[in-house]
Amino acid sequence: MSENPIRVGVIGGSGLYQMEGLTDVEERPVTTPFGNPSDLVVVGTLEGVRVAFIARHGRGHRLLPTEVNYRANIFALKSLGVEQVISISACGSLREHLHPGDIVIPDQVFDFTKKRAYTFLGDGLVGHIGVADPFCPRLSALLADAVTQVEGTVHRGGRFITIEGPRFSTKGESYTYRAWGMDIIGMTTSPEVFLAREAEMCYAVMAHITDYDVWHETEDPVSVDALLATLSANATLAQDALRALVAKLAIAERDCECGSTLATALITQRDLIPADTKERLAPIVGKYLELG
Repeated sequence: MSENPIRVGVIGGSGLYQMEGLTDVEERPVTTPFGNPSDLVVVGTLEGVRVAFIARHGRGHRLLPTEVNYRANIFALKSLGVEQVISISACGSLREHLHPGDIVIPDQVFDFTKKRAYTFLGDGLVGHIGVADPFCPRLSALLADAVTQVEGTVHRGGRFITIEGPRFSTKGESYTYRAWGMDIIGMTTSPEVFLAREAEMCYAVMAHITDYDVWHETEDPVSVDALLATLSANATLAQDALRALVAKLAIAERDCECGSTLATALITQRDLIPADTKERLAPIVGKYLELG
C-alpha cells in the first residue's frame, strides 16, 4: 500500500455512496471519541493523490440527516491527516435562476437545525471559533474551477440554509426562506462546515440542485424520486470534477487561514484543562496544548 499522506477527504451525500476511479483501495474502520463514523473510511488513490472517502448517510443510505455522526466523520478524517474536505450535497433551489442540474459552491450558510452537536470542545475546554466566512474561499474557488473545467453549470457563491429534516419544507417555510435571502436549501451542511473549521480543515461544498423545493408555482414540489433522478444524471459530473480537483490540490499551496483557526480561539486557562480532554482531542488541539 502506498505510504503517500492522506491530505484530501470527500464526504459523499445523497446519491454518492462510493467514489469511482480509486486504486490501491482499502477500507478502514476508524473509532473516534465521538463514536463511529457513518461508514468505513475508504482510502484510495485518485489521479495520484491519496483520498479518504466517507458516505455521509452510510452505504445504502441508512442514516437520517439528524442521525449522521458529523463529529465522528470529521474527527475520523482529521485523525487520518486530512487537511481539505470536499462535501457533495443535494440541495433545493430557492431562486428562479438556479436550475435543477446546476451546481452551487456556496459561500455562506444559515444554520436552522435544532438537534445536533456543533463542537468538539467542552469537558473543561472552551473555545470560540470565527465563522464569518464559513467555507474556505481558496478550496471553494478551486472546486468551482474544477466544475467549470468538466463543463458543468456552476454558480459561485450563495446562501445555503440547513434545515433539520427529514421532512421537506412547507410552502410557508419555503416562502420565508426566500424572503430571508436564502438561495439553496439542504439538510447536512450544518454542523459539518463548523466542525471542519474547528478541526482547522479547509471545507467546500459541491451542492447539486435537484429541485425547486416547494415554492415554485409551475414546477413540481420536491420529491425523493426527482432528487435521485437529478443526482444520478449528475453523478458522472461530480466524479469528473473531483478528479480534476484533486490533481490541483496536490500542487496548490494551502495559503488560507483555515489551518490556524484555533490559534486565538481557545480561552480556558491551560493548567485547568483536564488531561483526559487534552488527550481525547489531541488530533485537533494537540499542537496548542502540552499533552501528557
